[in-house]
Amino acid sequence: MKEIVDYKPFMVNDCKVYVSVITVMGVDGSIKPLSFEWEDGNTHEIDKIIDVRPAASLKAGGAGIRYTIRVRTRETYLFLEEIKGVNRWFMERR
Repeated sequence: MKEIVDYKPFMVNDCKVYVSVITVMGVDGSIKPLSFEWEDGNTHEIDKIIDVRPAASLKAGGAGIRYTIRVRTRETYLFLEEIKGVNRWFMERR
């Protein structure tokens, strides 16, 4: 029998914002995020991926694959985390 998991407790964090992300998956399994939707509903195109590495978010908590991205002139982090087999994207609130 499959365990039913309540994900709401994982979503409560004033510094962490879960976002919807449009991605492309390469034939080698790599994931390239193209854009994300912020909590206000605005969609932002990712202009450049600067770095990709496993890392923790010291500000918001959580860990996963950290993408250092550039949106217009601003650099920020986009995280892909896995909790109990579910992958989700989050960003740190400024």
